Amino acid sequence: MNRGYSPVVETARQYYNSDDADNFYFHVWGGEDIHIGLYAFPGESIVTASRRTVQRMADQVVQGLGPNSRVLDVGAGYGGAARYLANTYGCRVTALNLSEKENERNREMNHALRLDQSIDVVDGSFESIPAEDASFDLVWSQDAILHSGHRDQVIGEIARVLRPGAELIFTDPMQADDCPEGVLQPVLDRIHLDSLGSIAFYREAAARHGLHELEVLKLTNNLVVHYLRVREELERARGDLVGKVSDAYIERMLAGLEHWVEAGERGYLRWGILHFRKPVG
Repeated sequence: MNRGYSPVVETARQYYNSDDADNFYFHVWGGEDIHIGLYAFPGESIVTASRRTVQRMADQVVQGLGPNSRVLDVGAGYGGAARYLANTYGCRVTALNLSEKENERNREMNHALRLDQSIDVVDGSFESIPAEDASFDLVWSQDAILHSGHRDQVIGEIARVLRPGAELIFTDPMQADDCPEGVLQPVLDRIHLDSLGSIAFYREAAARHGLHELEVLKLTNNLVVHYLRVREELERARGDLVGKVSDAYIERMLAGLEHWVEAGERGYLRWGILHFRKPVG
């Protein structure tokens, strides 16, 4: 089923809907927060480090969060951040995500925690956000925007749905601003992309769509640690994944994780928390 998604987004949708990917992210990557973590030490639990990222981002929101806050999480995955925000601050969260399989797991976990009325899980793409103009106090995203072939359009859509004075906070695996041509091809081939964004790109796109920069935190060392930890966990859990994740997928994932680590160690990648605000008036 293609809802009119762009080819790159549709490729990502099909990938995350596959049994291999779903079981890998659910059983190995963290199951709830499937993004890069902030590590207190290299061997720390993926789950703990990943939840620390959510907490750090929430703490940075200038306007503060509360029961009157309406939040949009674009590329929400299994909804870990949405549940944290709804549980901790009483926010009303819309979890927009392209994978129907992930969304179903999200709804099940929300129901188990009696958060159905606080979190609205929506099947859709951030390239065309199904929401009215100026309808959210905060747009949130973690390691998702890279999956668009039209990242400037995504930033434009986010700017459209932000209320005046509202904030955008997100993370994304990015290439270095001075990344040499061609060195990221093994990474790009693995994730079926032609490019990655960069800090300079997102700064320019945000400014072009009328958003003002609040802060850019460069935290790239966590990207390298995270992919090393995921590789370790995948190797450790391999026997438990029989019948859930194919050997071919595991081998491709191990090779792909190595490409990410190598590119990060060579200084070709960046990762961090980017924070912008839509001005009032």
